Amino acid sequence: MRKLSRRRVLSIGLGPIAAMAKPCAAPASDRAKPAIDCAHDEIWRRLIDRHGIMLDFSDLDGSVIIPEPEECRLGKPNALGWWSPIENGAFFNGLYMDAALDRWRDSRSEEDAAKARRLAGGLLLLASIGAVKGFVGRGVATDGQSHYPMGSDDQTLPWFYGIWRYLESGLPDEGERGRIVAKLREVADAALRLNWELPAEPPFNIRGSFREFLFYQAPRLLFVAKVMHRVTGDARWDGIYRAALHERGGAGNASRLELCERGMVYDHGGGKRRHSWTTSNCVAAMRALWEMEEDGAVRAALGRGLEISAAVAMESVPDALKFDNGHEPRFEPDWRKLNALWVPQASAREAQQVAEAQSRELGKLSPRRGQELSLAREPIFAAWIATLAPDAAALKRRAPDLLRALSHYRYDRLRYSQFFPAECAWWRLKSAGA
Repeated sequence: MRKLSRRRVLSIGLGPIAAMAKPCAAPASDRAKPAIDCAHDEIWRRLIDRHGIMLDFSDLDGSVIIPEPEECRLGKPNALGWWSPIENGAFFNGLYMDAALDRWRDSRSEEDAAKARRLAGGLLLLASIGAVKGFVGRGVATDGQSHYPMGSDDQTLPWFYGIWRYLESGLPDEGERGRIVAKLREVADAALRLNWELPAEPPFNIRGSFREFLFYQAPRLLFVAKVMHRVTGDARWDGIYRAALHERGGAGNASRLELCERGMVYDHGGGKRRHSWTTSNCVAAMRALWEMEEDGAVRAALGRGLEISAAVAMESVPDALKFDNGHEPRFEPDWRKLNALWVPQASAREAQQVAEAQSRELGKLSPRRGQELSLAREPIFAAWIATLAPDAAALKRRAPDLLRALSHYRYDRLRYSQFFPAECAWWRLKSAGA
């Protein structure tokens, strides 16, 4: 046996310690990178369909039951498409664009540019599948065209957000840019004609609105008007935006700017529970408004609202650590079992009643769903909201808790795609040097 000197023994022993020290010297966001890379890989391995649209869920092997055209026509499991894997394509694509573009800006790779283009292509498809102008669909059936007849404000605002982020990135060429602007005009003009209600297909005709004086709606209307002025240069949209900022209404007779300044409240659904996932796109719209706004007083008010929203969101973040990665209750991927509760539906209200009854049954069939949505979806969306506030010092103070939450999950074991904001949050933390 070859003898080793004391110096040699020490050098061998110190090697692993020195290697371990390097990650500790890196920014905390870099130490969370393996978890985020896993999330990214899982999204693109099994949760983006062939049209570039994010699915709501899949099994771990990527298997998923996509609705057939006839099922969409009949409204199965319900005419809203709730509980199907094509329920939230416009919603999720639009918000995930944030992460896709941040990743591309960091890498400047053609692979990452292609992923952003795929998401944009999916968004454009969803605003082109309907017979009603301005309709934004949720997803597509096996034929790549058929769809459920109702979208929502939760689908349409993220659609605008993702398309705008992509347009501003510089990735679209001149021809694509022209097509995007034309589609933005079509969707925005349709909402404006309907007094900020959103078109659906017959027999439903309308579903969702940006008009109400609630936190849940105020930033959405303002964002759409601001974006339309920015991308078209049409002074009419600037007038709509300025008037809407100070228009008052609702129970408290507050202006939309005041509602934004007060920050995030869970007024959707009566405020009985936290639901950062739907409220996140309102906060994202506020952040975008803050970026675009040139009036110092308005910008400051938006900044205050974003900081309040971040503080509210942080209340949900610790729930991430309650998620037990080793406990996997039953996941039921076959949404068609809910058709036992299906009846024909002729109104949005009837569709929602069917969907709510099915939701109760789904909770029994698939307890994994409740586990993921309460202890993964909620804290992960909340973490992204917390990164949208522009105060860099406040974000750095929050960063350890945020990164601890984002690093907690086995993303390769999650069935529901609602973990995607982990990427959005991580890139903003990294950009802030946290």
